[in-house]
Amino acid sequence: MIISQWILKMAGWRLDITVPDYPKCIICVAPHTSNWDFILGKLAYNAIGRKASFLMKEQWFFFPLGLIFKAMGGIPVPRKRGSALTDEIVRLMNKSQRLTIAITPEGTRSRTDKWRRGFLFIARDADIPILLGVIDYGEKIIRIRDTFRTTGDVDSDMRKIKDYYRGAIALHPENFSTD
Repeated sequence: MIISQWILKMAGWRLDITVPDYPKCIICVAPHTSNWDFILGKLAYNAIGRKASFLMKEQWFFFPLGLIFKAMGGIPVPRKRGSALTDEIVRLMNKSQRLTIAITPEGTRSRTDKWRRGFLFIARDADIPILLGVIDYGEKIIRIRDTFRTTGDVDSDMRKIKDYYRGAIALHPENFSTD
């Protein structure tokens, strides 16, 4: 915890994390345009004494990296479409006493206007909150101040979430879109 705080401070980053420590939740993290976002996010959450699992392409879970990522809370995501990942995560949430999963809805570090919606279905079906996490390179601040509850209207919820992130500065701004 102290090491994470020190690393972030030495790198010039500030934290503004004021949300409650929910036993179960999703952290929606954006912008996501660099692998540094993962490192900064892990350091930030660790700096406040909390743990979060994360989704990552299954290709990264080869030996020995797979052991490391799983120990850090990594959950492999299959590349093939149509997998039941959302349902599996809902089941995992329902059987866990405590579980936080950080998800980057952009699903890629490249520019995309179409954010993945699975996190909205997970939050709805598991009846858990979504924490809105921002990694803003312009201000060098990592914020998690707001909690979002799904309404059941996925299109409306996604518009509200994208609007929330409008104005955040990514490491590679040309790759971040809230359109």
